[in-house]
Amino acid sequence: MQNPAQPAAPGFGRRRALLAAGVVLAAGIGAAADEPASGDRTASRGAAAAPPPAPAIPFHGARQAGVTAPQQPATHLLSFDLPQTSATTDRETLRNVLGTLTRTLSTAASAAPPDPRLQDGGTTRLTSLVGVGPALAARLGLNVPPGLAELPPFSGDRLDPARSDGDLLIQLCAVDRWTLAVVAELLGTGAHAAGAVPRWTQSGFLPHTAPGATPRNLFGFKDGTANPDDASVEQWVWGLPGPHRNGTVLVYRRIRMDVAGFAALTEGQRDRVIGRRGGDGVPLTGTAEHDDPDIYAKNPDGSYVIPATAHVRLSSPRLDGGARMLRRGYSYDDGPTDRGLLFCAFMRDPAQFTRVQNRLATRDALAPFVEHRASAVAYVLPGAVPGRTLGEQLWT
Repeated sequence: MQNPAQPAAPGFGRRRALLAAGVVLAAGIGAAADEPASGDRTASRGAAAAPPPAPAIPFHGARQAGVTAPQQPATHLLSFDLPQTSATTDRETLRNVLGTLTRTLSTAASAAPPDPRLQDGGTTRLTSLVGVGPALAARLGLNVPPGLAELPPFSGDRLDPARSDGDLLIQLCAVDRWTLAVVAELLGTGAHAAGAVPRWTQSGFLPHTAPGATPRNLFGFKDGTANPDDASVEQWVWGLPGPHRNGTVLVYRRIRMDVAGFAALTEGQRDRVIGRRGGDGVPLTGTAEHDDPDIYAKNPDGSYVIPATAHVRLSSPRLDGGARMLRRGYSYDDGPTDRGLLFCAFMRDPAQFTRVQNRLATRDALAPFVEHRASAVAYVLPGAVPGRTLGEQLWT
């Protein structure tokens, strides 16, 4: 249950600094009122120049910016289904929907979006990703990674089918929710006109965090400390050489958190449940936040320093052959009894998540305080170059 704090692909390293660049600050008002020699009475000396607007984040590229660009403070996920008629008709519908999504997302992310609601605050800084669900891929015989599959049921799951799965999954991210609301409306209108049927939506957010610092989740713990570096992302997240090289798989879980119940524990109990100190994020075996947790270190009495049931221990890559996920999660707040984490993790093979979640579902000390309420898996398509459409590799 983590959000990223380390880079994951070229361009990840400046994540937090770039987030700050997305906010356009108003220029200060000059105090001097000297009249210019030219007689122009509208100008005043001493006025601070407004900083230049942050550049738009390119939509086009080999990989979708929703995975490669720095993580934005706000997110909105949308899921759509395609009507089931015939394979030929449904394939054509999918082509039309993907064409509409490509056009809508590329123009909304541009330096000059056509919708006037996106023109008054500088560039939108919009990033997005579009993915295809396993059921649609199997039904239409699409060219997707062989490991793409629905997740199995896990102990303790209470999944709502109406808020889970879907033939198409879209994630929008931006600096503010206004941008997301407008773009989501444009996408919904366009996708529906092209033949898609809305299934579910979900919004999320990150706390305000200083550049370079790890954000916290609603339990108050730093969330995103142990994300993979560039080399590990290439090894574990992006596809193998071939048509899926620039694609990946997104596993989404909507996890309700018992914030009050967890807060009722003592500080020491909370630290042992997680395996890190809540105040600074340092693993119980380390001295700095980004120290690698030593899950095999023991106390003099033979017990593990990081308890055997600690969340950090059970989710450790050491128990999974070194395999790592790229986590870009968000918090959500849908009411006083429904708050939690939107777990969004990227990996080459969703079987990796299944292995980790099987351990967590049966032994995690955090399990009494979390409940998985929704789930989805999607193949995140390779990016598109200008003049081409997302998903063209699906037909080869």
